[in-house]
Amino acid sequence: MIANNAVRCWVAFIGRLLLAAIFIIAGYGKLTHFAATAEMMAGKGLPMPNALLVLSIIIELGGGLLLAAGWYARYAALALFLFIIPVTYVFHPFWSDPGQQIMFLKNLAIMGGMAQVVAYGPSCGVGCRRA
Repeated sequence: MIANNAVRCWVAFIGRLLLAAIFIIAGYGKLTHFAATAEMMAGKGLPMPNALLVLSIIIELGGGLLLAAGWYARYAALALFLFIIPVTYVFHPFWSDPGQQIMFLKNLAIMGGMAQVVAYGPSCGVGCRRA
């Protein structure tokens, strides 16, 4: 639909930034509120919450930054896609808490965006590397 390649590149870049923003902000929040987040994760019954939290920060912050920059965006999007699956199951179980339905659906929508990046790559734009 967008015929101009330069416009298409900028639209893809903005799309990656918008997808990445939630992960960058969430990863930074976990990093700066480590103890409280680990306690919340332990409260959900997760084993080794500190180790899982470090892994979560690496995936969210690192993956979000890579996605935003377009560097190894397919790999970052795949990691984030896979990360969202257990996070959604554990933290947004709308089947037992109907108040979580919107968050569950939001995560599905984000997974759809990640699938697009995995399938088509970062397109072009600022800092894109075709991996």
